[in-house]
Amino acid sequence: MLTLRPSCECCDRDLPPASADARICSFECTFCVTCADGLLAGRCPNCGGELVRRPVRPAAALAKHPASAERVVKPAGCGGAGTRTA
Repeated sequence: MLTLRPSCECCDRDLPPASADARICSFECTFCVTCADGLLAGRCPNCGGELVRRPVRPAAALAKHPASAERVVKPAGCGGAGTRTA
C-alpha cells in the first residue's frame, strides 16, 4: 500500500492525499509536479526512475488507511542532485 507522503522532497510543498500535483517513483519518493516536471525532468534524483502521477486514495479507504505524516526533505533541495541507486 502506498504511504502517501505529505510533501515534496525537493521544496517541501504540501501534497495532501487528494493532491493531483503529487508525483512518485516506484520507491515512492515523492515530488510536486513543479519540481518533477521542471528541475527533475520526470526522473527521480534518488533512483533515476520515472516520476508518475500519484493515485488518489478514496476517502473511505483513506479513513481506514491514513496517509503518512512523515516528511522526507532533502536539506539542500534537489538542485544539482545526481542520480544514484536507491
